[in-house]
Amino acid sequence: MRRMSLKIHMPGRLNMHVIPVLVWLAAVIVVVGLLAHRARRFEVLGIVQGQVRQISLSCIGRVKSVPVQLFEKVNKGQTLAVMDTIPDNEKQLLEAELKAQLAAIAVEKERLTAQLADTKERLLTDNADREANRIEQKRRFAVDVDNIRLLILELKATIASDLIMLRDLQMEVKIVDRLLKRGAVERYELQKAKVQYESLAIKIKENELVLKQAQINLEQTLSREKEYAEYELYQPATKFVLEAIGKSIEAQEYLMDSVLEQYKVLQSRESVELKAPFDGVVITVPLQANETLRPGEKVIRRADEVVAAGEPILSIIESQPSEIIGYVMETQVNRVQEGMEVELIKVSEPAQIARSRITYVGPAVEQMPMRWRRNPNIPQWGRPFRVEAPAQMKLTIGEKIGIRRL
Repeated sequence: MRRMSLKIHMPGRLNMHVIPVLVWLAAVIVVVGLLAHRARRFEVLGIVQGQVRQISLSCIGRVKSVPVQLFEKVNKGQTLAVMDTIPDNEKQLLEAELKAQLAAIAVEKERLTAQLADTKERLLTDNADREANRIEQKRRFAVDVDNIRLLILELKATIASDLIMLRDLQMEVKIVDRLLKRGAVERYELQKAKVQYESLAIKIKENELVLKQAQINLEQTLSREKEYAEYELYQPATKFVLEAIGKSIEAQEYLMDSVLEQYKVLQSRESVELKAPFDGVVITVPLQANETLRPGEKVIRRADEVVAAGEPILSIIESQPSEIIGYVMETQVNRVQEGMEVELIKVSEPAQIARSRITYVGPAVEQMPMRWRRNPNIPQWGRPFRVEAPAQMKLTIGEKIGIRRL
């Protein structure tokens, strides 16, 4: 009987030994869970932010091309869109008007050349009746000045005509390049067009150098003429004729400068390349308030679309996050300061913990945006602050992250 009683009490004793072990294991699990929970808990919710830029034009324009696609990565300085800022029909009218003015200037140049030749002949004929060397030298000065001015006028006319032709050759190069990509022409056709374009560009630069030197020569000749004029005998008839020709040449020079300036303005308004201000990714154009669109509309502007001044053509966002924005509750507004070190806890995969610092603190308590609220339907107020995004953390713009004060 005693042996049976002993067997009956043995399970009870075994339970008394097992229960403390189970309690100890449970305590260890709870402690480990608390430590893991502590490692992931945070005091403030932050959201990773990055710069967003809307690419637009300061005047009304038409989209020529957008060589980037939605969500495409772009580099700083890369062309995002090419815009026309002046309608084609107006451009053609302006070019036709400039060509007509250039033709009129060329005709007037010929007339002044003939008049100058006649004046020069009369001056040489009257040379015997003048006080020879001194007066003859002065007249030569006058002829030299007029010759240099006519040379300047001719050079300006040539440069203006070549600039128009250069633009046509540039368009031809672009057209041949597109045809080559389609296989419609041979490569030598593109090389031929480029050689013509580059040769004309070199010619224009050479003429501009000659024009610059001619202007220097004109200033030097005018200076010598002025010094020599103090010793010239008064010759009223000759003086009036030369003054008339000189004023006519000055008028043509002014007109030529005006035509060239108009052409430069036309070229500057012709096409504008909009470039990326930083490395980033192309995103959709944000909608305006109360704006509704069909699917696919206004994602990125396309060729031949007309956009108003300031209207976005596309948008880009930084590829690398630069900051994290958090809000501290209004009851704890004095707990954050600029320069304070904080711990960042990334709970999404891959989970990470890193240190950073608060760079800026908002000046006032404001209503928190919906994503920062515990309940999106219940308004909350807090003080915003900015935390520098650590380069070593793999963050995605728009991602939520925990911010804990050290």
